[in-house]
Amino acid sequence: MLNILIVEDDNAIAKLIDINLSAEGYRCTCAFDGKAGADLIERESYDLILLDIMLPEFDGYDLLEYIRPLGTPVIFITAKGSVDDRIKGLRLGADDYLVKPFQIGELIARVEAVLRRYGKSDKQLEFDDVSINLDSRQVLKASAPIDLTIKEFDLLVELVRNKNVALYRDRLYEKVWNEEFFGETRTLDSHIQRLRKKLSWEDKIRTVFRIGYRLEG
Repeated sequence: MLNILIVEDDNAIAKLIDINLSAEGYRCTCAFDGKAGADLIERESYDLILLDIMLPEFDGYDLLEYIRPLGTPVIFITAKGSVDDRIKGLRLGADDYLVKPFQIGELIARVEAVLRRYGKSDKQLEFDDVSINLDSRQVLKASAPIDLTIKEFDLLVELVRNKNVALYRDRLYEKVWNEEFFGETRTLDSHIQRLRKKLSWEDKIRTVFRIGYRLEG
């Protein structure tokens, strides 16, 4: 799982980014001023840093100077949207520059693009004794291959990326089938049943009453 540091003094914006990137399978940590961000960077290793410019203690430009020798990619997320501000941020070494307010979908796309550029995209997921290769779409359980359909594989990836989180049926369906959910659950439920059987996960994929499913472990 890739680690992302969010350095943002607006609690609501930081929480919004955290929730949505966590839902995409990233592990997120938040810092609410420049000093706290620097302290975390000193102690931990991150795959990507999302950085506001106007921060308490010291600003994003100063923090970028601290980050740059580490080689960690940085995306500025800021209300400073002039062309001069963008040019300054990129010339100082930021990998991308996103102006507030922004659409979450655009943020996720930019995060994915920067991580790909650095060769940091997650290609392997692990849960219990199951290994999932996202490139080859191969699933191994205790080193033995498991034959899954396309939708079973996609459903498994969503469950593993969101382990221990109760996932609503409509979100799961729309994410895996890429179409609007109209309340008909038989298709999703039958795929869940097959996954349970194929992986011997009857005790791991739990039904959450009136919500959907949760992978426990």
